[in-house]
Amino acid sequence: MTQSPDPLMIDQDAELARWCSQWLERPYVAVDTEFERTETFYPIAGLIQVSDGTQAFLVDPLAISDWAPLVEVLRSPNVIKVLHSCSEDIEVFLKLCGAAPAPLFDTQLAAAYLNMGFSMGYSRLVKALLDIDLSNEETRSNWLQRPLSDSQLKYAAADTVHLAELYQLMAPRIEVAGLTPWLLEDTAEQVAAAQRIQEPETAYKNVKQAWRLKREELAVLKLLSSWREREARRRDQARNRMLRERTLCPLAQRQPDNLQALSRIEDMHPRTVRQHGNEILELIREGQKIPASEWPERLPEPLPAEANKLLKALRKVGQGHAERLNIAPEIVLRKKTIEALVRTGFPGGPYSLPEEFIGWRRELMGDELLAIANAKDANQ
Repeated sequence: MTQSPDPLMIDQDAELARWCSQWLERPYVAVDTEFERTETFYPIAGLIQVSDGTQAFLVDPLAISDWAPLVEVLRSPNVIKVLHSCSEDIEVFLKLCGAAPAPLFDTQLAAAYLNMGFSMGYSRLVKALLDIDLSNEETRSNWLQRPLSDSQLKYAAADTVHLAELYQLMAPRIEVAGLTPWLLEDTAEQVAAAQRIQEPETAYKNVKQAWRLKREELAVLKLLSSWREREARRRDQARNRMLRERTLCPLAQRQPDNLQALSRIEDMHPRTVRQHGNEILELIREGQKIPASEWPERLPEPLPAEANKLLKALRKVGQGHAERLNIAPEIVLRKKTIEALVRTGFPGGPYSLPEEFIGWRRELMGDELLAIANAKDANQ
């Protein structure tokens, strides 16, 4: 299907409503976003691109005030929303209009299902399937400036034009392979994950190297991480602008008690000391007062080398199914899932399927993985 080469700019509510009513009649729309997020916690939408397979549209989020018609399109169960590597795009829509695109067809995920490669970049996929070399000259440009340059508009429109073309090629192949329900199940989980809000009180569990900390140090880390998460949201400021993640564990371990000592923490930004130094010191003092009965439990350490034999045996199961189904092995059995399964019983078992191991993967190989994990020779 040939698309019109010239994009249509939508910068009025009535125009958006008119086109959304037409998009609701389409079997799919290809969607992309351009946004800024260098200093802020939340993404700032600079442009929304849409293609219905015949025309490219550029929606100006700085001019639109009524997003209800687009929300209807994003939520319509009858219109497939086509995006590529869309976790950040989902965040943009959630912030902009409180809705996420569903049902969702992610062309990056589809490429893995077609065994073209795992985590394939958009330009590479366009080259592989459409034999088009995309320009990346506008990737880092300012999408909040007005007016947008002709080069920006052309670049933005091309994204969804080619995205629609990719969908027209990939969707039938996915359908013939019988993989459409699996792909849509995975993208539904993507959308659900994007809508889960990080609880500030559990943010410390995501800090790299936090597993090395003692329980009393974790008590301090928990306070610092919780404050950082809450304040970043409240101020709409990037987490690392509030307090760099690399400083969190050293802070919890060394627990400086004055601004001079605080400033000597590795990677501590002088701006953080100036703006939030006293607050950070007070949080450390609060953490030191927490009674031992309320200290967090130690976090799980990385799996030891002794677990490699079992991990390899489980990975082999996924690889076998991937070869049979002609799907990228990283999609069939994810690394985090294998490690979570091993953690349920290592060493010695018994093992159980982790909560996050759900859906078609559990049905396909859950019993098989358990049988191998619980076999005596797999743990020796």
